[in-house]
Amino acid sequence: MAWRDGDGWVACRCGRRHWGRHGAAGLVLLRPAGPRAGAATSSHVLLQHRARWVHDGGTWAVPGGARDSHEDVVAAALREAAEEVGVEPADVRVAATLTGTDHVDWRYDYVLGLLAPGARLGDGNEETEALAWRPLAAVPELPLHAGLARDWGRVAGLAERLLTAAGAGEPGDGFGDGLGGSGHAGR
Repeated sequence: MAWRDGDGWVACRCGRRHWGRHGAAGLVLLRPAGPRAGAATSSHVLLQHRARWVHDGGTWAVPGGARDSHEDVVAAALREAAEEVGVEPADVRVAATLTGTDHVDWRYDYVLGLLAPGARLGDGNEETEALAWRPLAAVPELPLHAGLARDWGRVAGLAERLLTAAGAGEPGDGFGDGLGGSGHAGR
């Protein structure tokens, strides 16, 4: 087991190549709708506009990438999000995981999490052209990464259920008040 031993292509039985020798994972970072005047009125998800030089570049996706051999899907998604969009893992409350693609010899998992109030994002790394908070309902209007486009209905359905539950929030947990992050993040 070595750091970054997941980087590399897998020739999958589906006939395509996939990035991530041990699979891949991405963070679906959610910001609940605000309960107060002046706060966001709809729930949002953070999307990353992928640099043109990366696989499926020029599309919108969630931050993510290859899993290392010693990582579970949550650790991989949080690490990738820290690298690509500058979110601190401690600022994310992981709420659920969802398998998007499972070809037996390669799979991609989504990790859904809520951003803590007041948490800020970085500018993103060289794999990121831009970052944007988008209302869940507006995501399909964008040119999406093919995998996210295929999985978005299931991801959005689970996100809505989680956000509905988070709207009530746990007293004092700081995640259910809809104030996470700034209104936007960009480079």
